[in-house]
Order: sequence, then C-alpha cells, then structure tokens
Amino acid sequence: MSTLFPNYARRPVHLVEGKGTIVIDNDGKKYLDFTSGIAVLSLGHAHPAIVEAIQRQSEKLWHTSNLFESPEQEKLASSLIRDTHFAHAFFCNSGAEANEAAIKLARKHTGKHVIITFENSFHGRTFGAMSATGQEKVRKGFGPLLETFRTIPFNNIEQLEASIDASIAAIMLEVIQGEGGVNQITPEYAQVISGICKSKGILLIVDEVQTGIGRTGTRYAYEQTVLQPDIITLAKGLGGGFPIGAMLGTSELHDTFGPGTHGTTFGGNPLAVAVAQTVLDNIFTNEFLSTVNEKSSYFMDKLKKALPAYKIVGSGLLLGIVCPNEVAPYIAQAEKAGLLLVAAGPNVIRLLPPLTATTREIDQTINIITNILLVPSI
Repeated sequence: MSTLFPNYARRPVHLVEGKGTIVIDNDGKKYLDFTSGIAVLSLGHAHPAIVEAIQRQSEKLWHTSNLFESPEQEKLASSLIRDTHFAHAFFCNSGAEANEAAIKLARKHTGKHVIITFENSFHGRTFGAMSATGQEKVRKGFGPLLETFRTIPFNNIEQLEASIDASIAAIMLEVIQGEGGVNQITPEYAQVISGICKSKGILLIVDEVQTGIGRTGTRYAYEQTVLQPDIITLAKGLGGGFPIGAMLGTSELHDTFGPGTHGTTFGGNPLAVAVAQTVLDNIFTNEFLSTVNEKSSYFMDKLKKALPAYKIVGSGLLLGIVCPNEVAPYIAQAEKAGLLLVAAGPNVIRLLPPLTATTREIDQTINIITNILLVPSI
C-alpha cells in the first residue's frame, strides 16, 4: 500500500527527465508532453534561462520574510502591470491562493459578501475557492460550503441579469473555462458583464490562472475581450514550473489590503520571483507572443483538416477537441503511443503544449490523435 493519500488517480508512468516538450520515464520511453504540467511549463522542461535563474538565485538567497522590502518583487510586479490598467500586485504560491486573496479583497473593499460564479468553472480546491467552483465533482462530500457564492450558467444573459441585486460584491469568471471544457466567453456576454459591473459598482475578478502569461496568445486572456477587470489572478505559467501565484488589482483597491489584512509565509520568495521574472522576460515580448499565435493558427487549421467531424475550441495554445463520448480511453491510448494529454471535462481532449513547442511536435501530436480518433482500436 502506498504511503501517499490516494487523492490523485495516478497514471502508471514515472517521469524522470524532461527537456523542452519531451519527457522520459524510468524505462527510457520518450513522450511528447502536451499537458505542460497542466498549463504550467510555459517555456517547456528545463529551459536554459530558468535553470540559470534558479542556480544563480540559489547561491544568493532562498527565502526571507515578507516583513522586509523586496526590490525584486517590485520589479516583477512592474513587469506584470506594465501597459495595463492595474497598479498593484500581491504574490503567493498558487492559483487557489491567488483566488482566495481576490475573494477576500473584493469582500473587504465592497463591504458586500455575494460573488457570482459560473457553472463548469474551476477556481481551486481550498475552501473558499472550492465554494466558488461551479463543478459538483470538486465540491461533493465536504458538507456545507460558503453560501455567499451564487453559481449560474455561463454565457446566459437572462440568468445573469436575474442574479444581480444589491448584495453582489463581485463577478468572478474565467475567459476560457480550461478545466470545465475549454468553454469561451461570448463577446455578447462579455459586453453585458462589463456594462453591469460599471453601472452597478460591482467588481470584476478574472481568473487567469490557466489562461494568463501568454497561454492564449496575449499576456492575459481578458485582453482579447471588452472586459476591464478590477482584479486578475495568476499562477501556473507564471513560474514556468516553479510554484508562484499572483493577484493584480487596480489603484482603487490599494488601501483595502493594509498591513495585517492578508499574508503568506512563502509567497514571493526570492527563488520564485527570480524564475517568474525570467519567464516574463522571455514571454512578454511581441515576437514571442506572435509565435504563439502563429503556432495556434497552424495547430487549429491542421486539426480542423484532420478531424473535420470534430469541433475544435480554444485560443492560443489552450485548445480542445470536443468528442461525442468520454475521452479517458483516448488519453490512455495516446499515452501508449508516446503522447501525454489531459481532459477538460468528460468529453474534451485538452491540448496544452509548452509555448515553445515546435510545428514538428504539433504535427506528431496531430498524427497520434488522428490515428486514435479515426482508426478503431483493435
């Protein structure tokens, strides 16, 4: 019997090494990693710049309390908010922690307690973030959750308008519901949300944990919409594999999080900040983001031609193949063929390659997927 709790449905593969998009298991078998650690390895495995940043910082300072000034955190915050309407950042260790911070900030700033969230959303597994998540499988078995979240159908304007009252502190959403099925917000819905938030004084929180840091072809996914969030949350790709999360907020929110209102022991530690800064230095350039969009167009066009009967959804290098039945067997077959994939809900194959993946690797992936979906297994 394992000494670990069985809270993960672990696959029988022991990965021991990785470089770029390729990982190797303990038997020497190679795989194309189109999970990226679930949208985490934005620059791939063992990117030289990240390795150098960790080595360099590890010889200087690993940890210091947030009671002391941190010019490195200031620089990272400036990189994240540059050319945006945001003014301030808070650093933590994960997406769930970033969302907890956002929930607390919104409630404290408005003095209200109800936050609207959406069916099929995913915001994390801590208690507040779990309560915000619109998936029963995540919430089941934990008893009464926080009652101050009002979960409604996504992209349903009538239901949204009916849910608005004087108790609403914020609306919390993902521009693309990565975990819930690669469901994108419609332009019409984004427009209505924007108008409601402005006219009613409701804060808008956009969860960019999976979609941020170039994953969808822009720095942040909200930039492809009319939305102007008051708060966004980040993690996953921000550290390129090293744990770090962040919350960005507008200047109006600054005084709400005064000393003692919120904190973290490890958040924004020197190692994490050094890695995240290196990630941004590589990704937050027009040239790099252009290559992500080029690869996205290439990937989508090839998938649509190879799989004309399947709906291809998503943006950037967060794509999904909508299947008529459950995709778990397909993912298992892909693994045997040397391709690592994850699902997005029961019926969608989620494609999350490193942003550095090559067109050759994309072609190899399409060939494997096509053989699995179009050729009956024996």
